[in-house]
Amino acid sequence: MHDYGLFSGLLGSIMGLLGIVIAIVPFWKIFSKAGFSPWYSLLLIIPIVNIIVLFVLAFADWPALRQQKQPYEFGPQ
Repeated sequence: MHDYGLFSGLLGSIMGLLGIVIAIVPFWKIFSKAGFSPWYSLLLIIPIVNIIVLFVLAFADWPALRQQKQPYEFGPQ
């Protein structure tokens, strides 16, 4: 019989890392566009913490939007 343990373990590890990268890259961009540190996207790897991070991202005041809400000053300065 053939032993596929090493191959399946290696393939599983590669697929797991690929899944992590696919999850992290878009949230890296979302965090940076929202004005947060993109390093927060690494918290999505940790179970339970990832749900908390998504709720914080969804309901927090985004620093990028806060900067847009600054009133414009017209007239002589």
